[in-house]
Amino acid sequence: MATIEEKAQAVREDLAEREGVLVAFSGGVDSSVVAALAHDALGDDAVVCTAKSETLPEAELDDAKRVADEIGVRHEIVEFSELDDPDFVVNDDDRCYHCRTMRLGKMFEAAEELGLPVVCDGTNASDADGGHRPGLQAVEELDAYSPLLAHDVDKEEVRELADAYDLSVADKPSMACLSSRIPTGLEVTEEKLSRVEQAETLLRQWGFSQFRVRDHDGLARIEVGEDELDAALNPDFAAAARERLTDLGFDHVTLDLQGYQTGSVSPEGETDESTDLDEPLVEDVFDSEYPTAE
Repeated sequence: MATIEEKAQAVREDLAEREGVLVAFSGGVDSSVVAALAHDALGDDAVVCTAKSETLPEAELDDAKRVADEIGVRHEIVEFSELDDPDFVVNDDDRCYHCRTMRLGKMFEAAEELGLPVVCDGTNASDADGGHRPGLQAVEELDAYSPLLAHDVDKEEVRELADAYDLSVADKPSMACLSSRIPTGLEVTEEKLSRVEQAETLLRQWGFSQFRVRDHDGLARIEVGEDELDAALNPDFAAAARERLTDLGFDHVTLDLQGYQTGSVSPEGETDESTDLDEPLVEDVFDSEYPTAE
């Protein structure tokens, strides 16, 4: 079995044979490692590109900009709106397929403009687990290249490589696009995406690390990691969350006592397709003050 160093070198040699690549870049750990390997292999002939839309939290775009600077790679930003596609808005079992098709489509357009013949993404060997992954269908149909998958680099090895490159996202928990917070069958709207983003920004500011705010048509269901449930049960947090989230437009605010689960509002077997989050866990969230309007 090949070592992680041998796999990484195989990816570099593979990419070095290309005339240039554009990496679909979220700033998460997977795409960041592909970007670092591509930059090693191709230098200025490797470019990363982030697609900005309503489903991408502003904090994620900021992360992408920062990590591109860490790598030293050219970073392009394109814009589009998933909400222009009624097939996406209806939010059926293939929502991720429609989203990925549009997002990767913008990458291929950018690559063509830049004269880059190959578009790469961050799909790794652990993603091909047989679960409901409609986004991977779009990758295959558009013929994007997944070097981590091609060279059998799994998620654990991706994090090892990110650590070896000293990337700030090496320990970044997964963070799917904002539409994953809306249960399948409920229409995706800009209003819902906005209030989810603002609610999760509050949780991040209050010191939580792994979390989701699910929008059940006006009912906010907060999920936090198992090791953070005690903090979420703090009466001060409960009061602040109820007040601040209702101010954002939620009718009711609840806490899921089972804790954070990937894909908990998605079709059976589907996991959140990550773009990842980068916020450290504070040592004691009880030290944080939860500001209310008192």
